[in-house]
Amino acid sequence: MNKNSDPESKTPELRMIAWEVTRRCNLSCIHCRASADRGPYPGEFSTKRCLSLIDDIVKFSNPVIILTGGEPMMREDIFEIAGYGTNKGLRMVMAPNGTLIDEENAQRIVDSGIKRISISIDGADRESHDRFRKVEGAFEGALRGIEYAKRVGLEFQINTTVTSTNLKELPDILDLAIKIGAVAHHIFLIVPTGRAKELKKDNIPIQDYERALHWFYEKRDQVPIHLKATCAPHYYRILRQRARQEGKKITFKTHGLDALSRGCLGGVSFCFISHIGQIQPCGFLELNCGDLNDTGIEDIWNNSKIFQSLRYFDGYNGKCGICEYRTVCGGCRARAYESTGDYLGEEPYCTYQPKGLA
Repeated sequence: MNKNSDPESKTPELRMIAWEVTRRCNLSCIHCRASADRGPYPGEFSTKRCLSLIDDIVKFSNPVIILTGGEPMMREDIFEIAGYGTNKGLRMVMAPNGTLIDEENAQRIVDSGIKRISISIDGADRESHDRFRKVEGAFEGALRGIEYAKRVGLEFQINTTVTSTNLKELPDILDLAIKIGAVAHHIFLIVPTGRAKELKKDNIPIQDYERALHWFYEKRDQVPIHLKATCAPHYYRILRQRARQEGKKITFKTHGLDALSRGCLGGVSFCFISHIGQIQPCGFLELNCGDLNDTGIEDIWNNSKIFQSLRYFDGYNGKCGICEYRTVCGGCRARAYESTGDYLGEEPYCTYQPKGLA
């Protein structure tokens, strides 16, 4: 049993946290895992509680903190929270939708120490993006927010959630990301949670997912920006397979927003904090690993039985449990849970047949 599979091995470092600082949102996106709207949502942390949580985090780790939502900029104290984290030595980033960014608050984002924002573009033009976001003007609003970010020197990446409705637009969305000056393009394969449960008709056949990920791999050396696939852990199998076939050596970053260390990071080096303080492996896998209203985050990270089981890769079920790529891929635990009811179950959107099944 190797150290990455041993449940008795040292607790891994917490490298990244996605923190849903609010569930309120000014959009109504068709894929939203939180089914977010304008709220209000009772139980959201006060400013004081947010700052004390940051104090608790820095006592035992130094992760990247992604301030997300909902729409994080709907919190009036978002810059105070970001600035406090920055002053504590944390790398603070934010995931707004762009529509609320203006000239004044773009500068406030920078002044609070936020190093990068991610803005989602889910269509190559106004019609397709606005249809996805279900608010007219969302596309123009996102691009306008990006322009304000660029004026103050704020680094930004483009995120794209992939469904059958925009799969053919991916090349154009990537071209747009390059054209407007993004430093990275991250694609997200859809996970059927929240409103996305209603998108079953828009699911992409698994063979098309595989082809899309191979296309994404091939673009790595053809474009001037960083590419990363998220909620697509089989991409990290493809990286190894293609590199081996082509006699290439891939250097993997192990920290930061563009980490290329492993596919599914939930519970392994990443966790999600909900708007009411529930700790989860990720935003899509709504398993209560601990409640910050009852227990400290360090204790939850170290001792959650769910986290410990996610770190024991040899304990995964189905073909994921015998796959030779299980330590670098891991399968999407959220899709496995939605598909089978078993968060350690088999990734349903993977075509690969492990050697153990031969």
